[in-house]
Amino acid sequence: MEDCKMCMVPQIQLDVNHMMSATLGERGISEQEVAALRDAAEKAYENVRAHRGQGWLGWTELPYNQEAVIADIEKTAAEVRKQFDTFVVLGIGGSALGPIAVQQALNHLHYNELPAEKRGGPRFYVEDNIDPERMAALFDVIDVKTTCFNVITKSGGTAETMSQYLIFTDALKKAVGDDWAKHIITTTGADRGNLIKLTRENGFKHFIVPDGVGGRYSEMCPVGLFPAAVCGIDIRAMLKGAACMDKRCQSGDVWQNPALMEAVLQYIATERGMNVQAVMPYADSLKYMADWFCQLWAESLGKNVTRDGKPCNVGQTPTKALGVTDQHSQLQLYTEGPYDKVITLIKVGAFRSTVEIPHGCEEFHDVAFLGGKTLNQLIEAERQGTEYALLKAGRMSQTITLPCVNAGTIGQLMYFFELTTAYEGELLNIDAFNQPGVEESKVASYAVLGNEAEKYRAKQEEMAKRPALSDKYIF
Repeated sequence: MEDCKMCMVPQIQLDVNHMMSATLGERGISEQEVAALRDAAEKAYENVRAHRGQGWLGWTELPYNQEAVIADIEKTAAEVRKQFDTFVVLGIGGSALGPIAVQQALNHLHYNELPAEKRGGPRFYVEDNIDPERMAALFDVIDVKTTCFNVITKSGGTAETMSQYLIFTDALKKAVGDDWAKHIITTTGADRGNLIKLTRENGFKHFIVPDGVGGRYSEMCPVGLFPAAVCGIDIRAMLKGAACMDKRCQSGDVWQNPALMEAVLQYIATERGMNVQAVMPYADSLKYMADWFCQLWAESLGKNVTRDGKPCNVGQTPTKALGVTDQHSQLQLYTEGPYDKVITLIKVGAFRSTVEIPHGCEEFHDVAFLGGKTLNQLIEAERQGTEYALLKAGRMSQTITLPCVNAGTIGQLMYFFELTTAYEGELLNIDAFNQPGVEESKVASYAVLGNEAEKYRAKQEEMAKRPALSDKYIF
């Protein structure tokens, strides 16, 4: 792997050998199939390039245009580390999955359990659900008097997040009185929504989510960068890594642009009936990168009409697995179940720790042979075993290798997935930046709760006409 001159670490690598017919045989993709999409791929690239920084492609410029914001984030993060013992993100969807994934990837895997002097930052929690038992449990392990809450919602009206806001501001007012607002930092849109109004009324420290950045593309703006900085992560290195990947993808030739090649291969695979992509990191540090990817891919590409209004019902379903763990729960399906999946393995070249396996149990050869090896060798052997089992079964797989897990390679990986998703949307001729299916659910939820706004009353009337449930089908 070549070193990236920008982020000073080797580049991440995409290996698609096991997607191609040259390796996989008749179930693989031929170079001729790739060539047949050359013009469509170049058009997809040009459409994304031509609209960089515009509309919902504002995220493409985040590696380059945030110097003042980054300085503010770093200053504020340092103050939070000095003043608070605990830092809680209140958000859902992209406002939560990105911060969770980056924290898991770049900090100690038992970060919250470390003594304060080893952590170097406050304990970190992300409340990305509204399960009442979970909320009660959080109150059991934090002291609101020493906790900072980062409320994240671009729209400023997300029901889940704002319900959490009401709960914690009530608790803060009871616990600290007039100083309650000092415990709140908001991340929201600049000009509209309830949260920016509350921010101005109460004088909260706040950060702005840029207009052209949707939730699932927001990790490289204050949504993700501020929580990361609070926990001591090098956010400048993340952005340099993203810029490194961006530079690698400045070509309309699929053979010169890894994200464009990935989009083309997944498009062909889906056309062939590979309607599922299972992302399987072989590293606990990358476990939640799969969760983050699942939202990015599903919410962006699952659409029922094309840009010109034609019915389409497209979208490859993303799923998550963890190597080695899910070799013992899902691999059987991947190797012998339906031919409907692409398996994306994520490999780490050099782990941040090495653990040796001691010699012992010499009377049992199947145990003794492990002695003198390392867990590092074992997990890579297991990954290669999975890769081979998939190859032998004629199943498409690919491997993304991070030479090491650090802020630079994580920035590369996330930007790679974002660009791939944008190109895939172009190939499918759909809007990869809206989510009307999610909005329908939100409106229906508000209607159930009795919101009196006109659109919710109309939805109440619509829902009242749905088919009645039959006791016959309730057991």
